[in-house]
Amino acid sequence: MGDTVAIATVALILHILSAVVWVGGMFFALIVLRPATAALEAGARLGLWLRVFDRFFVWVFAAIVLLLASGYAMVFGVYSGFRGIGLHVHIMQAVGIIMMLLFFHLYFAPWRRFRAALARQDQAAAAAQLGQIRTMVIVNLLLGLLTVAVGSSGRYWG
Repeated sequence: MGDTVAIATVALILHILSAVVWVGGMFFALIVLRPATAALEAGARLGLWLRVFDRFFVWVFAAIVLLLASGYAMVFGVYSGFRGIGLHVHIMQAVGIIMMLLFFHLYFAPWRRFRAALARQDQAAAAAQLGQIRTMVIVNLLLGLLTVAVGSSGRYWG
């Protein structure tokens, strides 16, 4: 196996797995976990989200690092730069960067306020921050699904 094929293979596997972890985690949180927590008392529900996001956000940071590293490894190690890639890769990169920026805002603003509100046992403030987090996760999930569609179909656009 040549160097280019090895780079492409490893980078593509890491790229896809990272996207699956991030986008799949958001899908699970919104579509499965959120409705399942509705029956819980507010304190238990907020505490559960604290524990869930504490774990999930570590994986999102890892996914972001791997998405950037693997994506640029493919761009420069396989296609010799941006001139060799298709429009779909530019779209995927742009939407992915928007997703990352939105996640960083979510993490460093509403997530920190959510944790601080829970620490001072202000459930109303924590719930308000959780609502903001949910809205941002919805937007990021939609962007993530778009990115997956573009990335997986773009090479066939003609």
